[in-house]
Amino acid sequence: MKITVLDGGVENPGDLSWEELGRLGELTVYERTAAADETEIAERIADASVVITNKTPISRRVLELCPSVKFISVLATGYNVVDCEAAKEKGIPVSNVPAYGTDAVGQFAIALLLEICHHIGAHSEAVHQERWEKSTDWCFWDYPLIELAGKTMGIIGFGRIGQKTGTIAKALGMKVLAYSPHERESGKSIADYTDLDTLLAESDVISLHCPLFPETKGIINRDTIAKMKDGVIILNNSRGPLIEEQDLADALNCGKVYAAGLDVMSEEPVRGDNPLLKAKNCIITPHISWASRESRQRIMDSTVENVRAFLAGAPINVVNR
Repeated sequence: MKITVLDGGVENPGDLSWEELGRLGELTVYERTAAADETEIAERIADASVVITNKTPISRRVLELCPSVKFISVLATGYNVVDCEAAKEKGIPVSNVPAYGTDAVGQFAIALLLEICHHIGAHSEAVHQERWEKSTDWCFWDYPLIELAGKTMGIIGFGRIGQKTGTIAKALGMKVLAYSPHERESGKSIADYTDLDTLLAESDVISLHCPLFPETKGIINRDTIAKMKDGVIILNNSRGPLIEEQDLADALNCGKVYAAGLDVMSEEPVRGDNPLLKAKNCIITPHISWASRESRQRIMDSTVENVRAFLAGAPINVVNR
């Protein structure tokens, strides 16, 4: 049985091993595959029974060109890169990795917040540029330094990652509010559930941890920003399209929003004409919240289990039953 990984380079840049996956079949790993080239994609999986993808799309046309494909596993939680309906019609189960980065992504959200509060990187660079040595005072700072204790964090989307972020915020002395369509007992021990308007009005920091659905697309926009406190901080390491980017850029530039910490954008890699690239006080990182070695190892382990379960006739983590 042939197993083909279409784009393994980001999941495993060399610090992990494909060995366990290779024990399950004849394994071919491509570092990357052109996402827009359906012909290349189809050629690479033409004789594969198992296809593993991260961000390379598997369209209906690709599936029609590749009748040997019997199983698809996604190296991520999100599976929108696969035409799951077409796969279902052809009897091809599609599996994902449902939970692997809770700790890493929650930690990264707080890292974005702490960077906004202290600008540690910029101050370290200033010291290395000998500005401290040349200073007439015994210390200096270029940005306001913000203490989080006593402030309120509002979290939109309060599943595993939202709750992890809330737990860390609470440990920093923050009050935590949560807006979620589902109230969980585990969440009630961390946050006070509230409606969206109350969260927007009372939060000093707003962190997004909700899935991208039609009802959440653009949830941060001109109208919702107008309901926020002046000087609010906005964090997003969930999904880029949750934010109307021009509206956020306008709010940053006029000072309504003090700062934003973003690890995701509406289009990735980000385009040079994105308004947030030139907005004031906007930290942008290249979608790396998930990418700790520990998280990537969990993805690898879960993917091996997905393939092993399929071969045993009882596929797990199937998203298109």
